[in-house]
Amino acid sequence: MSKGSNTPVPTTALRVELGWRSGPGVPDADASALLLVGGRVRSDADFVFYNQPAHSSGSVRHEGKRDTGGRVTDSLLVDLARVEPAIETVILAASSDGGPFGQVPDLYIEVRDAARNTVVARFDNPGATVETAFVLGEFYRRQGAWKFRAVGQGYDSGLEGLATDYGISVDEPQHTPPAAPPAPAAPPAPPAPPSVRPSATPPPSVAPPSAAPVRLTKVTLTKSAPSVSLTKQGGTSGAMRVNLNWQVRKQFSGWGRKLGRAVAMHDDLDLDLCCLYELSDGSKGVVQALGNAFGALHQPPFIHLDGDDRTGAVSTGENLTISLDHKQYFRRILVFVTIYEGARSFADLHATVTLQPQYGAPVDFSLDECTVPSTVCALALITNTGNDLVVQREARYLVPDRGVSPQRTVDYAYGWGMNWTPGRK
Repeated sequence: MSKGSNTPVPTTALRVELGWRSGPGVPDADASALLLVGGRVRSDADFVFYNQPAHSSGSVRHEGKRDTGGRVTDSLLVDLARVEPAIETVILAASSDGGPFGQVPDLYIEVRDAARNTVVARFDNPGATVETAFVLGEFYRRQGAWKFRAVGQGYDSGLEGLATDYGISVDEPQHTPPAAPPAPAAPPAPPAPPSVRPSATPPPSVAPPSAAPVRLTKVTLTKSAPSVSLTKQGGTSGAMRVNLNWQVRKQFSGWGRKLGRAVAMHDDLDLDLCCLYELSDGSKGVVQALGNAFGALHQPPFIHLDGDDRTGAVSTGENLTISLDHKQYFRRILVFVTIYEGARSFADLHATVTLQPQYGAPVDFSLDECTVPSTVCALALITNTGNDLVVQREARYLVPDRGVSPQRTVDYAYGWGMNWTPGRK
C-alpha cells in the first residue's frame, strides 16, 4: 500500500505485525494501539502497549516480540468485532528505543487474518529519518464496515509525544516506593509473616480506567545485557507479577495465546508456570500446579501461583506473584515453565517474559528459538545478594534424560538439591 491509501478489512481477529531487520546499532521498536472517540482516547485505559498489554474490552492485545533469523516483529491482536460501538478509530503506532527510525531498516506494518494467516494489508517504509515514533496505520469505521489506512505520520518526540497528542497522560519521573520493612538480624526458621501488614494484591491483567498517568519506562534484557537490579529500578516492595506471553507459530492451524499458556489446534496443550525457591533460612521448595503446590503470598514462601487455567481464556491465564515486601526472606528464586501435555517441545512456540513490579519499571525479555527437544525452560533467576535484588535472564532450554522429570532436570541444572516424588494435578 502507498501512504494515504485504504482497503477494506474483515471484522474477524486480525494480527497486526510491526517488523524490521535487526543488526548492530539498530534501535529496538515497539508496537502500540490507541482506541479513539472524536480523535482522542476516553481515558488512559484506551492505550495498549508493552506496559498495558490488553484493553478492557478484549478487542486489542499486545502479543510481544519475536526474533527469527534477524527479522524482528512486535505484534498486536485486534478483534474488530469486539471493539466497542463508541470507538471510531484504532490507531496503530510504533516507537523506537535507542535511536530514530531512520536507523531501522526494512520497517513495515502488516495486517493478517489471524485465523487464516493471510495478508490483508501491508505498508512498507514510511520514509523515516529523525522520527522516534510513527502512526503507521489505522482501522476506521466507514458506513458500518471497517477499513485500514496507511498513515505514516512521524513524531520526533517519541512514544510520549505521540501518546500525549491523543490525550494520554504520561508520568515518567520515578516514584519513590513505600519504605520496605527492615530486615531482621536473624530470620526465624521457618520465617513467619508480620502480624499486621496491608494486603498486597497483584495488579490486574487488564488495566481499568485510572486517574494515575501511564508509565512508559521499561527494561529489556538481552544476551549482551542479561541482568538488572530491581533495587536501582525502585521495584523492591509491593507485589511483582511474572507472566508469559505465548505465540503459536504459523504451522499451527489455530491462533491464540494467553498469559502462561499457548492456545493452538491442540485442545490439550498445557504449559505450567513454576518456580523453585530457597529462603534465607535454607528451606527450599517448588510452587507449581502439579501436586496443588500453589504457595502463599502472606506466609512462606511469599510466592503464589493463581491456579491452573486450562480454558485458554484471553483475560485470565496463569500468573505467578512474588511479595517483594518479604524480600529479606528470599535467597534465590528460579522461574521456569514446563510442558505438561499436548506438545513434545517448545520448538513451535515463542514467548516473551515480563516481570511487573508494583513499583519501578517492568522487566521483559524474549526467549530464543528452541532448537532442541526441550520440555522445560528456565526463564529467570532472582537473587538476593544482601544489598540488592537482581533479575537474571536465563532463557535456557533443558532436555530431560529418559525417565527424569522436567522439575528434577531444572533442579540438577541449578544445584537446588531437592528430593522429588511423582505428582499429579
